[in-house]
Amino acid sequence: MAKIKPSQGAAYARILGVGGYRPTRVVPNEVILEKIDSSDEWIRSRSGIATRHWASPEETVAAMSVEAGGKAIADAGITPEQIGAVIVSTVSHFKQTPAVATEIADKLGAGKPAAFDISAGCAGFGYGLTLAKGMVTDGSAEYALVIGVERLSDLTDLEDRATAFLFGDGAGAVVVGPAKEPAIGPTVWGSEGDKSETIKQTESWEAYREGGVAPAKFPAITQEGQAVFRWAVFEMAKVAQQALDAAGITADDLDVFIPHQANMRIIDSMVKTLKLPEHVTVARDVETTGNTSAASIPLAMERLLATGEAKSGDTALVIGFGAGLVYAATVVTLP
Repeated sequence: MAKIKPSQGAAYARILGVGGYRPTRVVPNEVILEKIDSSDEWIRSRSGIATRHWASPEETVAAMSVEAGGKAIADAGITPEQIGAVIVSTVSHFKQTPAVATEIADKLGAGKPAAFDISAGCAGFGYGLTLAKGMVTDGSAEYALVIGVERLSDLTDLEDRATAFLFGDGAGAVVVGPAKEPAIGPTVWGSEGDKSETIKQTESWEAYREGGVAPAKFPAITQEGQAVFRWAVFEMAKVAQQALDAAGITADDLDVFIPHQANMRIIDSMVKTLKLPEHVTVARDVETTGNTSAASIPLAMERLLATGEAKSGDTALVIGFGAGLVYAATVVTLP
């Protein structure tokens, strides 16, 4: 029996660079209120959101990804040709095939890397980060580009009072590469498919098949707000603690907490449940960016580093959770 040569990659992996892109159009709550019976005060009290960014026709999923990915590559100090894999997490690229990752890789000038899309909702960045870490340590890619990108304005029902104010557009990216010491901890991830109906697309694409009867409204994202809130606050705090335990650190060792930017109340409740010390910087990018699903964690990370609220070398806990219901949490060293 022939023996297969073992894989030989880097001893460890880390995030080497981060980049973000927010569409130029800023949409305040007043615009949302043109279609729903609510108030700016109610939206802020329920979600913490004051504004969000919505993409123009030219700011496509691919275009935003190229901008964010290019910044991450430059921040990592490498060239596009060195990228061996491009992983794109999105639920708002409407072509089943080919993967938008292939177009992004080409436009970045990355050569011929492995390129594929994943669909893991708001946990997608964590899923992509875990895959990239495996590629680097396995040796199948020296550097991997992970992009979380969404145009959720395309999947927003502006007449749905429960969700119209939640979603925004944008792209966030990181480059993962070799490290001499651990800088991406073990991932605690999973799914609870029995709760998949709590966040879902209102209509299946099957309705648009030839001979089908298209719905009156384009498909949108809907959710059972209270059920999602309870799940996120109570169950995801447990997952976050498991990620800390898996990394061998405590809340006191943390410098930064970057949760999925779903809702300010969820973020504040998780901080309280985890008993995070006052010295821990908490990402609250949701106030001006809204919920950008897979893009929210890298966008929040990029902003914290750009504003100086976080610094290179800080220890951060990141956790994403959303439709599926899926989740992923890990501890990382910031680039």
